[in-house]
Amino acid sequence: MKVQHLGLLFLSLLIVSCQAQNKENYENITAQVFAEKLKATPNAQLIDVRTPEEYASQHIDNARNININGNDFIAQVNQLDKTKPVFVYCMVGGRSKKASNQLAEMGFAKVYDLQGGIMKWNAAGLDKPSDKIIGMCSQEYGDLLRASPKVLINFYATWCEPCVKMAPFIKKMQAEMKDQVNIVRLNADENKTLIKELKIDELPGLLYYENAELKWKQLGFMSEEELKKRLQ
Repeated sequence: MKVQHLGLLFLSLLIVSCQAQNKENYENITAQVFAEKLKATPNAQLIDVRTPEEYASQHIDNARNININGNDFIAQVNQLDKTKPVFVYCMVGGRSKKASNQLAEMGFAKVYDLQGGIMKWNAAGLDKPSDKIIGMCSQEYGDLLRASPKVLINFYATWCEPCVKMAPFIKKMQAEMKDQVNIVRLNADENKTLIKELKIDELPGLLYYENAELKWKQLGFMSEEELKKRLQ
């Protein structure tokens, strides 16, 4: 029995020690701090852990694409220098956290995780300035809001888990409440210009308008019950 107790004690101490070590070499930092540390680090190891398609649509300069869900993720990150800092990001922070924890456990000296992902990066004005309109323009958006007295805009993405959870009841409400409010779902990846102009840095996004005037804005998950209350 004593041997078993000693074994459990040793295992507990080992887990606590590993967790403490991971906290020391892992930091989840804001977009501004991330940018400052990135700039101050020569030949920084910057990895974008999203899919190749997401990476192609937009990425931070000099980032290397290593998909966290790819079969060769471990093999590719093993090519990096563990003695030097590594900077990690995804779209909103979920995948980068998973990747950063793996890197910390693998013994990387310092792992910086971009808090809120590239959406926070863009919202902080750190992306490259561009006149290119992606998706609906502001004039078209204004026309959409003026077409109905009450409009609920739902910005979503297919990779966003809370968006996927909300999709069934949002679609149901589109039909059930069509005489009360016009509910419009817009894919955030296909409407990046609006996302930036409306300062949406988290998904799902819900914006409710009456006579084209914004009445409330909700970023993040909202239950069906709460949403129906807000629309009454």
